[in-house]
Amino acid sequence: MKYAIVLALALLCATPVVAQENVPPAPYAYRQLDDPVAEARAKALMVTLRCVMCQSQSIADSDASIAGDMRSEVRVRIARGEDPEHIRQWLIARYGDYVTYSPQVKPLTWPLFAAPVVILALAALLLRGRFRNAGDRDQT
Repeated sequence: MKYAIVLALALLCATPVVAQENVPPAPYAYRQLDDPVAEARAKALMVTLRCVMCQSQSIADSDASIAGDMRSEVRVRIARGEDPEHIRQWLIARYGDYVTYSPQVKPLTWPLFAAPVVILALAALLLRGRFRNAGDRDQT
């Protein structure tokens, strides 16, 4: 009886893993559009979008299932005639700013863009003071 319960629990825990393997890929995950112009627009957009699972690859290069779903969604929307920038904004709204390789300046992200300028200004002030003090010592 104990073994039957353990076996039933093991099968119950393994069911989600098996279910994930049986999900078919998205229709355009690994298939290109028939229209070469539309496929070129889709590819141009896909190389600018980051895979949310791989983190260092674009969705065009990634083999992750989520990247396949994103590729399919991009191709379907391009085939419908949507503007690539509109698709990008939809994906950003869905997955966050991380999904794009070109982040936008927003109230939350402006310190990231301003920090290098501030650091360079502080370095210039420190170096200016350092060289001015060194020049004063050389003249005396």
